[in-house]
Amino acid sequence: MGFKKVQHFSFDNDILFIVISVLITFLMLYTIVKLLRSLVLEKVEAFFDTYIFKTAIRAMIFGMLLTISVQSSSITTSTIVPLAGAGVLSLRQIYPFTLGANIGTTVTALLASLTLNATAMVASFAHLFFNIFGILLVYLNPYLRDIPIYLSEKFSDLAIRNKFIPITYLLVVFFLIPFLIIFLGR
Repeated sequence: MGFKKVQHFSFDNDILFIVISVLITFLMLYTIVKLLRSLVLEKVEAFFDTYIFKTAIRAMIFGMLLTISVQSSSITTSTIVPLAGAGVLSLRQIYPFTLGANIGTTVTALLASLTLNATAMVASFAHLFFNIFGILLVYLNPYLRDIPIYLSEKFSDLAIRNKFIPITYLLVVFFLIPFLIIFLGR
């Protein structure tokens, strides 16, 4: 009689199967990530250090070309950020890559402006020159180059200590400030 109750509970309860399958899925994903990290991480890190991120100019050109090919700096940078989070790349390595991605994204605007609309061409070239001169002004200046890295490291230290800092940052920068600009612009 006791066996039938256990049998009824374990074999006819769909919720139990769902919970078990979710737990098994998470366990498998965790194991696969650990296995892949142990097998591939050193090889990927050596490849990136040797071929793509060996110098800042090489990283910048790679970021620009990759962004031109996919026409989205968001896609380009979102492929690199997890590698930095995993420790494969350093912040100093992805900094010029991201700058190159910003230049590469202007090519999409340049291509769109080829409709022979003078206003669109002026805007796209302004976008391109703004990015180029910004890189020349900030990145090539040894006194200004390290400011973004320093600020991002300090912000990440704060975010590690207090989990509400990134949430507050996102709310202020992406919601509060734009709403204030819209409200004050009326």
